[in-house]
Amino acid sequence: MSAPDTTLSPAPVRRRLHPAWTVAAVAFLALVGAAGFRAAPGVLMIPLQNEFGWSTTVLSAAVSINLVLFGLTAPFAAALMERFGIRAVTAVALMLIGAGSALTVLVTQSWQILLTWGLLIGLGTGSMALVFAATVANTWFAKSRGLVIGILTAGSAAGQLVFLPFIAQLAQDPGWRQASLLIAAGALAVVPLVLKFLKNSPAEIGVLPYGAAPAAAGGTAGADSTGREAGAHETAGPESAGTEAAGPEIAAHGVAEPRRNAAVRALQVLKRASKVRTFWALVAGFAICGATTNGLIGTHFIPSAHDHGMPETTAAGLLAVVGLFDIVGTIASGWLTDRFNPRILLAVYYQFRGIGLLVLPLLLSATVQPSMIVFVVIYGLDWVATVPPTAAICRQVFGADGSVVFGWVFAAHQLGAAAAALAAGAVRDATGQYTYAWFAAAAMCTIAAVISASIRKDARKPESVPVPA
Repeated sequence: MSAPDTTLSPAPVRRRLHPAWTVAAVAFLALVGAAGFRAAPGVLMIPLQNEFGWSTTVLSAAVSINLVLFGLTAPFAAALMERFGIRAVTAVALMLIGAGSALTVLVTQSWQILLTWGLLIGLGTGSMALVFAATVANTWFAKSRGLVIGILTAGSAAGQLVFLPFIAQLAQDPGWRQASLLIAAGALAVVPLVLKFLKNSPAEIGVLPYGAAPAAAGGTAGADSTGREAGAHETAGPESAGTEAAGPEIAAHGVAEPRRNAAVRALQVLKRASKVRTFWALVAGFAICGATTNGLIGTHFIPSAHDHGMPETTAAGLLAVVGLFDIVGTIASGWLTDRFNPRILLAVYYQFRGIGLLVLPLLLSATVQPSMIVFVVIYGLDWVATVPPTAAICRQVFGADGSVVFGWVFAAHQLGAAAAALAAGAVRDATGQYTYAWFAAAAMCTIAAVISASIRKDARKPESVPVPA
């Protein structure tokens, strides 16, 4: 008689939340904390003019310096994150934003606002730019990257949504200085969370990126320790799809070298990327994207609405609604980017934005009409929906260099924003209204749509890199 079978069934393995999602959550909060200043210039411009008598052009120049540094810092910040880690760079950036915002309360001369709004906050926000979202997604995630980039990008919109109503209220009573201190507090409050929970890489805590398969015997993992998918165009030669005439230089240098000098790496990536037509298409489109978001709407929507008799708090509320729908639109864009051709998505986004800007001068009035609500909702859905498909194209075409390349593309975004912020302020001072600025922006969006649609189709699916047996 055989012994009874006493073998116990193995207990079900409890699934734990992958650490990548904790990192993504802290990164989201960091972007929220850093976004406070993005909501501030449009709200604080009129109070500063009333107190100091500074022209719209002077204050627009401060915003332009901020936007230039915001953009030019981004590619170097991406390389610095590779060299020193995501955590250290992010913490320093948040402290720069906090210091710049806090010191703003002491300004008495126009050059001082250029220093605080422009230099300090520009360097801080540049290091926390959207390239931060791309770096976190590429490092920690082997799948669902488009969705993650969309969620993290929405963090900036969420920051605008959180801060803008309070900044607008404080700017009126008790005053703009208290609003500046709120921005500083928002940035500094996130620093402890960053230092404790924002890990630099999966390897730091002994895990694989989310969605990566363990390495098979004698082979390689589905994704390496930095979260890049095997076969995701880690190297690129002249025959690889989407690289056009990049030549063997990308093939020789496509793999990231995190221990090299950050500035040298950023510049070398720029040199390689500049030989690829797709890079210049993305640069042109993203420059127009920046001009029509941060540069115009973000900086001048509230003053323009005020010119038409709308209270500043009401206009700030509308801009906050833009931020609310931006969250929805950007996350949805990330989901779509994982499933559809990103160049087509870009073309559609830019064209819809151009239509909105074309009709905006007809919608502005002393009161909020239903047509304005429709504009705010549509513009919000489209605000930075361009980020996930742009980041995806950078990753597909440039492989391991993708995050740094996206940093340079984002630099063009901010240069476009800076030029538009300054130009719109000059138009307002010269003509007494913003109408010509809105029409010019609408025309530029059509140009961006055409450029995006012309990006080569084969840039979407690069050839897989052979994996040794």
